Amino acid sequence: MEIEDRDFLNTPPKKTVRFGGTVSNTLAKLQKGDTSDYELIKHQLSDPDIKDAQIISWLQEFRTCVTQLGKDHEQLIYVVLKLPWLGRSQAVVEEYLAFLSNLVSAQTVYLRACLRMVVSNFAPSKIYYSIASLHSHCSDLPRTFDQCHQALQLIARYVPSTSRFLMPILSDKFPFVQKSSRTLECYVHNLLRVSVYIPDLRRDILELIISKMLTLDVSAPRSEIEEDEEEDSPLDSSRPDRAVMVHPVAERLDTMMTVLLSYIKDICHVNDIEKTKALYRDLLSVFDKVVLPTHASCHVQYYMFYLCSFRLGLAEAFLDHLWKMLQAPNQPPVLRQAAAGYMGSFMARAKFLPVSTVKACLDLLVPWLHLYINSQDSGSKAFCDVNLHGPFYTACQAVFYTLIFRHNSILEGNMKKGLAYLQGLNLERIVMCQLNPLRVCLPAVTNMFAAITRKYQLVFCYTIIERNNRNLLPVVSCSTGGSSVSTNTNPLDTFFPFDPYLLKSSLVSSENILYHFDLVSQGSMEEEDDFLHGDSVVDMTPGSYDSHLHSPRSVGSPPVSFLQRPF
Repeated sequence: MEIEDRDFLNTPPKKTVRFGGTVSNTLAKLQKGDTSDYELIKHQLSDPDIKDAQIISWLQEFRTCVTQLGKDHEQLIYVVLKLPWLGRSQAVVEEYLAFLSNLVSAQTVYLRACLRMVVSNFAPSKIYYSIASLHSHCSDLPRTFDQCHQALQLIARYVPSTSRFLMPILSDKFPFVQKSSRTLECYVHNLLRVSVYIPDLRRDILELIISKMLTLDVSAPRSEIEEDEEEDSPLDSSRPDRAVMVHPVAERLDTMMTVLLSYIKDICHVNDIEKTKALYRDLLSVFDKVVLPTHASCHVQYYMFYLCSFRLGLAEAFLDHLWKMLQAPNQPPVLRQAAAGYMGSFMARAKFLPVSTVKACLDLLVPWLHLYINSQDSGSKAFCDVNLHGPFYTACQAVFYTLIFRHNSILEGNMKKGLAYLQGLNLERIVMCQLNPLRVCLPAVTNMFAAITRKYQLVFCYTIIERNNRNLLPVVSCSTGGSSVSTNTNPLDTFFPFDPYLLKSSLVSSENILYHFDLVSQGSMEEEDDFLHGDSVVDMTPGSYDSHLHSPRSVGSPPVSFLQRPF
């Protein structure tokens, strides 16, 4: 018999016994002051070994008296909301979802608590992993997350104001950026899934994610990432996980960028221009609000670069937006300078940008520079000062930087016509003006621009460069006390937002959308007179120059669909 074969002492009884009365009777007794059954229910619901059948039985009872579960019973409801329903049998999940639907419909006072319960499961927790070790079916993260989103969609269906209460909770529950890459990946993925079925929250969700990514980005300087990767390469060349970043902060950022770019790809690959344009508007709004004002970010801004690679119309709209910001006098100078830096870097680096678009942008920038010179050259402020003329200098550097990368594209096909176009820009007047932009621009840019313009006899910059080197006076004024003081900080030296992309997992080499051209951006003039590592600027042949200028380096999202990413 079964009883004879059973190890009675070492086998716990099946949990089919329940103590106390029904939930309805218990609530009635509580009104009369008898709390014994009430406390007993809370104790039984908190049992870590509670069985599926018990959970279903309890939930069915709670559903019959949900109208009685007002604010006075919040302690009991909080215990119910902590029931381990995720990863359980389908019957438990369905009963729990039905309970949630009834609860938020009848008692909206518990809306926030229900939302917090769901969102708290957007990232794996220690408790989750301990359950998973006991129940093998709990290790199925996609299924668990699907159930969370099913619950959230039900709540949103029954309570139309859900989005207003949800966003603060999504922000509050966001894991610390020091958490593991896995935790951040899961949470970001789930936030973006929410934006699919609650589209009103998409812009706020994107802003939250990108703001957190920026926190990581500014904590992982390019020089540190490169140093860590160089130190690791000779030691672990045979390591199987070569896509993992050595720099821990860069690794977490890489993981989050992979998820974001996958999300962008899923939307833009669908042949629906209106959805793509709507995403562009949301991401551009976030760019203006949090990315553009951020100093020294290296990688996060590439989401705009990647987005624009899908349609030329998006790229042109982005450039037009930056151009309008640059020339808007009511904008803070720091944002106007940032806009010029982004504009120049985008024109220089974007392989998907045709030369006609580059020339159209130069035809806006260069006349603007000439008009600025007209307004300043004979005035009392016609001297070199970044504080006074910051947007002008950044726009000059943007033009010089663009021509360094794209002059071959302008000249190829018809050298005579291309030279005529470059000569028509009248670059000599810009270089020779009293504002002296060559003195302010980054030396590596100045030197390469000088070499190219000398080669094609457009401008001879070296006389001015030598004179600037002899006159080592400050180019940034300070009015504290009325006298100018020298500073070692040049606000133009970090305005190359689309420099080569270093993160590995979110980088896809097969998508050639980025010109790769290493620009040395630190050090003395002697260290910077080679614009390309290892090659002399002056002695470079057209062939060797072309081979560097057109060497592709690409950034893109992984081929895995966003909604199909495995966990």
